[in-house]
Amino acid sequence: WNENFNQLRAFHAKNGHCNIPQNDEQTKDLAKWFSYQRILYNKKTLSSHRIQQLNSIEINWYGCYHSWNEKFNQLCAFKSQNGHCH
Repeated sequence: WNENFNQLRAFHAKNGHCNIPQNDEQTKDLAKWFSYQRILYNKKTLSSHRIQQLNSIEINWYGCYHSWNEKFNQLCAFKSQNGHCH
């Protein structure tokens, strides 16, 4: 677990986020591991210590939902400013 966490921390330090590509051969194992941590978190079976470690790098527990909402909010702001979504 610690080895994967350290890889995730390094990925975050390099990229500024934890949206790990699942189709990249170099990162797919880390992406699977992190996805599983999210599942455990949502099932409330991930230990509080591990949650605290993951929170220390400001991860997003909800994956693509956060990204979708962020883009939607950007679209709403664009429409508010420009009166259209084209």
